[in-house]
Amino acid sequence: MTILLGSIADDYTGASDLANTLTKNGLRTVQTVGIPDPALALPDVDAVVVSLKIRSVAADEAVVAASRAERWLRDRGAAHVLYKICSTFDSTDEGNIGPVTEALAKAAGGGIALVTPAFPETGRTVYLGHLFVNGQPLDESPLKDHPLNPMHDANLVRVMGRQSQGKIGLVDLATIMAGPAAVTARLDALGAEGTSAALADAISERDLETLGEVALRTPVSTGASGLGLGLARAIVRSGRASSAGTAMTDAVRPVGGLAAIVAGSCSAATLRQLDIAERSLPVLRLDTEKLLRGSDEIAAAIAWAGGRISDGPVVIAASASPYVVSRLQAQYGREASGHAIEAATATVASELVARGVKRLVVAGGETSGATVDRLAIPAFLIGPEIAPGVPVLRTVGNAQGDMLLALKSGNFGGDDFFATALAMMR
Repeated sequence: MTILLGSIADDYTGASDLANTLTKNGLRTVQTVGIPDPALALPDVDAVVVSLKIRSVAADEAVVAASRAERWLRDRGAAHVLYKICSTFDSTDEGNIGPVTEALAKAAGGGIALVTPAFPETGRTVYLGHLFVNGQPLDESPLKDHPLNPMHDANLVRVMGRQSQGKIGLVDLATIMAGPAAVTARLDALGAEGTSAALADAISERDLETLGEVALRTPVSTGASGLGLGLARAIVRSGRASSAGTAMTDAVRPVGGLAAIVAGSCSAATLRQLDIAERSLPVLRLDTEKLLRGSDEIAAAIAWAGGRISDGPVVIAASASPYVVSRLQAQYGREASGHAIEAATATVASELVARGVKRLVVAGGETSGATVDRLAIPAFLIGPEIAPGVPVLRTVGNAQGDMLLALKSGNFGGDDFFATALAMMR
């Protein structure tokens, strides 16, 4: 298998978001969970997205994992590798966006890496190096209070500079609107000054197309799914891509079986979605403090679901309000409380699958990662889009047989997302 585009995603929901974007824009795409076992037979595709869980780990650990994935992709023909990050640039001053970008660029022979988290379709735009979320500066938006990676600085040149060894430059909107040649000239000038990475503005899909065309000529770039859109369209324009329609159709063949929703995200969007779901579905809201105390909350949840799931989909949520999350983090520690909720929701999901669930919706990036790891799913085919950034996923090489999943980043999807997802997963 020779692939046209390789990508390394820093979490699982981000990977499915990117894979969805690549598929919509004409590339046959498969998402793997980690570096695939050599025995796993992957379908013939144009793009591979390797899903990792490195957004919130130590920087040196993230660099090692990403470097291994980059080598695997290069060995299979990928001339360009995109390091897929969150469109809200989730990271701390220690990384991991800067360290991983620099490591991948070095492995590819050096040179400047183009970076942008812009994805206008989901309200993420970048202007003069500042990230806006639905028109609000990142540090004034609701997303500033992420439980693991709170973002309190919208100036991404400054943010990336604090976590990088090299100099960080800017490709402003005026340069991008002037076209690919102007962007290339700007990158050449920054590279001559010793700049290791350049943040790029983008407020429209046309800007992303320009950036994709330029980035594709280089070995490495870093960005959200918006940059993936630009790269995919550049590949399609080159005439090298095959039709993505057949793979998408195969991904949504019915699987039957029981259905369930598991939520661990505490985002405002997921909390609203749970309120809406409660009007038509049985919803159990776990007591997060009891989970942290190691009580029988999980066993009680499984027993609750067991008495209802044969009659239709059920929802089990460990989502809590920002106030409750802050209080628990102060009492038990940010990392300990986050891991406890991830582990609990993953256990609930795996127990439901053991009881016959074949259609599973998971809300929350960390929750999705923990769940997919617990189920040991090796790869996914990408199906149609449920909501921007969230496709239907069909398992590949799964020990539990064919399943359909939706892995939703906490802040993605409209208020009726859960009902829409279940309607598309049959």
